[in-house]
Amino acid sequence: MGPTAFGWVDDDASTAPAWDRAQVRRLAERLGYRIIWPDEYSVLSVADQARNSGADVVIVPAPEHLDPLALNRVMDVVDVEMVSPRLSFARWSVAGARR
Repeated sequence: MGPTAFGWVDDDASTAPAWDRAQVRRLAERLGYRIIWPDEYSVLSVADQARNSGADVVIVPAPEHLDPLALNRVMDVVDVEMVSPRLSFARWSVAGARR
């Protein structure tokens, strides 16, 4: 089935939600991900939704769609790809962590 991307568009941060969703979808396709979208009625955070969906990455259209705390929480779970500016953030490494 291949890797999956969780598409995240914050409608409160977007001036053109349909355009932002199209941009996220295009980047997911270009990177080889199957896109899944959040449940519009979910009260869970983006990090929890991404984890529950089993996604490999969260794709957002621009920085304002994830505040710094949400970005930090998402990076505990998955990688983050951003459409514009084109940026990639690897999930936080557990290297060196002690058990």
